Amino acid sequence: MRIIKYLLEHKVAVAVITLLLIVQVVCDLSIPNYTADIVDVGIQQAGVQNASPEQIRPDTLDEICMLLPDDQAQAIRDAYSLGDDGLYHINDLSRDARSNLDSVMTDPMAIWLSASQRGVDLGSILSQYRDGTISHDQVQQEYQTMVGQLDQMDPSIISQQAIAASIEEMTENGYDVDHIRFDYLMRTGATMIGFTLVGMVVAILVSYLASKTSAKVGRDLRERLFRRVTEFSDAEVQKFSAASLITRGTNDVQQVQIVCVMLLRMVMYAPIMAIGGIVMMLRTDSQMSWIIVLAVVAVISLVTILFKAASPKFRIMQKLIDQVNLIARELLTGLPVVRAFNRQTHEEERFDKASRTLMRTQLFTNRTMSFMQPAMMLIMNGVSILIVWFGTGLVDTGSMQVGPVIASITYAMQIIFSFMIISMVSIILPRANVAAERVNEVISTVPHIKDPATPADDQLKDTPGAKIEFKNVTFEYPGSSEPVLSHVNFQVNPGTTTAIVGATGSGKSTVLKLAMRFHDVTDGQICVDGIDIRDLSQHALRATLGYVPQKAFLFQGTVADNVAYSDASMDESRVESSLETAQASDFVSEMQGGIKAYVSQGGTNISGGQRQRISIARALASSARAILFDDSFSALDFSTDAALRQALAKREAGRTKIVVAQRVSTVLSADQIVVLDEGRVVGLGTHASLMKTCKVYQEIAHSQLSESELKGGDAA
Repeated sequence: MRIIKYLLEHKVAVAVITLLLIVQVVCDLSIPNYTADIVDVGIQQAGVQNASPEQIRPDTLDEICMLLPDDQAQAIRDAYSLGDDGLYHINDLSRDARSNLDSVMTDPMAIWLSASQRGVDLGSILSQYRDGTISHDQVQQEYQTMVGQLDQMDPSIISQQAIAASIEEMTENGYDVDHIRFDYLMRTGATMIGFTLVGMVVAILVSYLASKTSAKVGRDLRERLFRRVTEFSDAEVQKFSAASLITRGTNDVQQVQIVCVMLLRMVMYAPIMAIGGIVMMLRTDSQMSWIIVLAVVAVISLVTILFKAASPKFRIMQKLIDQVNLIARELLTGLPVVRAFNRQTHEEERFDKASRTLMRTQLFTNRTMSFMQPAMMLIMNGVSILIVWFGTGLVDTGSMQVGPVIASITYAMQIIFSFMIISMVSIILPRANVAAERVNEVISTVPHIKDPATPADDQLKDTPGAKIEFKNVTFEYPGSSEPVLSHVNFQVNPGTTTAIVGATGSGKSTVLKLAMRFHDVTDGQICVDGIDIRDLSQHALRATLGYVPQKAFLFQGTVADNVAYSDASMDESRVESSLETAQASDFVSEMQGGIKAYVSQGGTNISGGQRQRISIARALASSARAILFDDSFSALDFSTDAALRQALAKREAGRTKIVVAQRVSTVLSADQIVVLDEGRVVGLGTHASLMKTCKVYQEIAHSQLSESELKGGDAA
């Protein structure tokens, strides 16, 4: 899955979290065993854990040894030493030696207690044995019969009876059994608290590392996605749509980040806990393992059904979120138009329809997930009832102690809870995987406009102006059947001004976008300083050509920040000079703070004409050798337009300038004018020559200017 691949980019953190989760599971799985020990050992056995008593009376020792073969009897006698109080005291034995002694004494101690409870006088049998009335073989034969009866019982029950015999013997010898019980309970409780504290610290560390790692995954994805989007041409942006790209960079990345936390914190923990819980339960008692198998089958069946029902809805949900964002973005952007035409109700209905469709899809998935928890709880409680039901029967028949029943219930809950976590995430995971695939779709998209392997940037000239040539350029947008431009040919010499005019849709703006290499030509070539722009790096090309877009856009910040956008270290004198050339210095000086005045996102706190002039100043402040104006004077009044053109001619005489304009008055003084009609060059020359030779230009000029203005050369 794509999310796993993103996580594996942080292998060290994942490995550390895995190790910590194993420690946490060990701590969690240790608690039920200690709980069982408190019940079985601490309460029922008074804290005594050994079948071999600390002190034993001589008669009891003789009775025990009488029942055993000579080698085992001698091993018991060697383990005890006679004290001054007339009792045998156990020697200082190693743990293994004490364990071996317990295994030897378990059966005879259990039989000794059973005989005492049934009123069988082992002392009388011992006397007969000593007198020779009863032979050792006869005693052994009877002992083996009683051992055979014990074999029908659970080993833990036999061990418990042997320990009960040890407790009775120690009580008879004046041992403080209550003190032993208290010490054992305190020790066991302290150990449980220790495991709990360690588990808590580890859980905190895991949560911290998981959150930090998932945050890094989200950060990396956003950076990679943003970096890729900035490399996109208009074609890639249109392919995904701006609204979808925003959704992918916010909602989808957030989905991936949330699931990464769940994967690291819970999903990795759950299988470790489930496997460990099954192993521990089988070690505790295998007679009820079928209950766990039944529970696991029920959980898997439930998850499979819910998964098949909900999974297809997640991909639909992400597309619906895209649609809601698209409508909302369109509504907010076009709000003045909506209000002007009183279409608020229509837009509300359109948004409500998209929102309700998304709501119904989300309701379906949420209801599916909400059904899971009560179903899981039903399975968990049903398993608890089964364990108690069959466990009490086993306890009643002497096949099991109470402690293992309690431990089995806890282990069963841990196992089922682990499967519940896995199943819950398995419902959420498909949606997150869809989100990850959507993000990866953007990241893996290779922009069709790429830098050459060996750019020819060093062949660019260092003259003030750049030479730009269009050689038989044809271009059509992807998916279009008709070219926007057909066989366009013209040349712009360094330091000159070339104007491009034509009817709406004739391809004027496309010419500039092709020069900036926002798109690649379908056929022909565009050259700068005699070099095909496809042989230049995009950075070098766009450093050579300054661009003023048709729609002036300003960034949030100050006026100076926007003008100095090409070079953040630009000095104020250059900023002010560019503003002056762009005829913006007057209104900027009147703004609070001057060039430090605040500009809102998109420049919405200033007028359209002011935005255009600051946008022009931004291009002029750059070190570009050619400036491309894409109908950048449209919001200016005639006098400001004329003043700006005069300032450009005077202060920027060395730079090459290409001006796309709708107003003929803007281009009257251009060195050459390119006339476009339906994507073809139908006229090329000065204003005067075109008025004589180009019918299209004549129609445009006569529709805008009077005869006197046309003869005057400048309408201003």
